[in-house]
Amino acid sequence: MKSVSGKHVCTVLETNGWVLKRIRSSHHIYSKPGARNIVTVPVHGNKDLKIGTLKKILKDAELTENDL
Repeated sequence: MKSVSGKHVCTVLETNGWVLKRIRSSHHIYSKPGARNIVTVPVHGNKDLKIGTLKKILKDAELTENDL
C-alpha cells in the first residue's frame, strides 16, 4: 500500500461524495448522505498517514486502494 498524506485522502473523500462536516483541531470529520458512519482523517501538514490509519479510513469510507 502506498503512503499518502491526510490532505490527499481528504481530496479523495470529497471526490467520492463525502462532505466535510467539521474540523476538530487537526482532525477533519466527514459524513456522506446515506452512509451509516463518519470518517475522521488526521491532517498534519503533508506528513503521510500510517498504514493502519489509512486502511481504517478506506474501510470506513468503503473505498479501495485503487481509489487513491
